[in-house]
Amino acid sequence: MASLDTSVVASARNLHLSFGGATVLLDVSLDILRGELLALIGPNGAGKTSLINCISGFYRPQSGSILFEGTDISRLKPPARSKLGISRTFQNIELFNGMSVQDNLMSARHNLMNYGVLSAGFFLRKARRQEIEHREVIEDVIDLLDLQAVRKRVVGSLAYGLRKRVDLGRALASRPKMLLLDEPMAGMNSEEKEDMARFILDVRELWNTTLLIVEHDMSVVMDISDRVVMLDFGAKISEGCIGRWKIAAGGGRKVRHRCHE
Repeated sequence: MASLDTSVVASARNLHLSFGGATVLLDVSLDILRGELLALIGPNGAGKTSLINCISGFYRPQSGSILFEGTDISRLKPPARSKLGISRTFQNIELFNGMSVQDNLMSARHNLMNYGVLSAGFFLRKARRQEIEHREVIEDVIDLLDLQAVRKRVVGSLAYGLRKRVDLGRALASRPKMLLLDEPMAGMNSEEKEDMARFILDVRELWNTTLLIVEHDMSVVMDISDRVVMLDFGAKISEGCIGRWKIAAGGGRKVRHRCHE
């Protein structure tokens, strides 16, 4: 039997976020365990996306702290958090619709490129070497998400379900240690949801990625998650382990995922 590494990879401590007189997060604390798939649930307006925005750096809470691998990242901007290994998707697809799938995936690597304008302009040795390394990562993402057939297609011409998959691929292109998924299955039909759930499990099993997912489809949450945290009116009201057998990606074998005490 396989079990989760129960070390904590990320923590939110006593987060308070408000906009004017509206409180969005109220003293929210949670731990995300290394290698787990934690689901964040609750009604619309409960603060789920706001919590992801705080962890990824798009929002800065008025009080509280955010730790990643033991380091306080509360004051870091999103690019710095991305370099540490945090990546995310968005509720609304935020892709470059006029670019190809392959180029959209490559755009996520820009934060990891460290050659200058001169090296890039003349395509010098350092730029060539890094280009090869970055494209190898992109090829892994394309293979993982089964995007070979559309890699040269312009993203704006793709069906909605495929664009959501490309959005996931771009988040994966930086090879994150922790991936934040904000309603990755919103607007999908049942077949597309099954495919996306399989890809998410593959990411966790094959790449050992820690995942925090916001999702309204409770059947999906119960099928793929290890633990669930519920928010309502900005406060954490419940937390628990799913505690059921999961079908591991790739082999169809049953694996018991053990929640921490």
